[in-house]
Amino acid sequence: MHGSYYSETLSAGRLELCYEVAPPRVQEYLEAEIRHVHEALRPGMKVLELGCGYGRVLRSLAGSDAVFPVGIDISLQSLLLAAGLQACDSRISLAAMDALDLGFKDDAFDLVACVQNGISVFGIDKRLLISEAVRVTKPGGAVLISTYAEEFWEDRLEWFRIQASYGLIGEIDEIRTGNGVIACKDGFSAGTLPKDEFARLAESLGLSARLRTVDNSSLFCEIRV
Repeated sequence: MHGSYYSETLSAGRLELCYEVAPPRVQEYLEAEIRHVHEALRPGMKVLELGCGYGRVLRSLAGSDAVFPVGIDISLQSLLLAAGLQACDSRISLAAMDALDLGFKDDAFDLVACVQNGISVFGIDKRLLISEAVRVTKPGGAVLISTYAEEFWEDRLEWFRIQASYGLIGEIDEIRTGNGVIACKDGFSAGTLPKDEFARLAESLGLSARLRTVDNSSLFCEIRV
């Protein structure tokens, strides 16, 4: 359901508006996430973003010296909006693609990033997502995946309430919302990944993961390939 939600209901301009109406603390969270990704960048890197949407993060990545960002998404509408960035910066590449079935060769990227809780909100097989991300990452490279930190619950819930007030997502289902899950009456829901579950996912794939809380808002899982 989540895949179709982001390709049909919450895409392109509607998705962009979600970020425009974010309150100050959420804006801080979004900026801190991007800064953390930037810490892993080195000149000449080829970087893949899973679920790039309308290009919010790609715009920042392209601003780094000699970094070549590639963004994939299942929403053609969002990719069309992101294409404006591509027209302004020839280093940016875009593709309509499923994160579980990446059309790239093995070892194609230096860094693969899936931020803003994509691993949960995409509503897909988390283990396969990680496996595919690792497959296309070069030896010595890294995979960065983020979810929300537990400490960020109240701010996150406030942001979703604002989105609902604008009609961007369904009305919040107060009965089913809690314990890290925000549920809407239109059927959409978004959970998070606790540290121990992140660690188990990596371990089940024979991978070693470093878990780090950033800005008391994001939980990053870093996998070195």
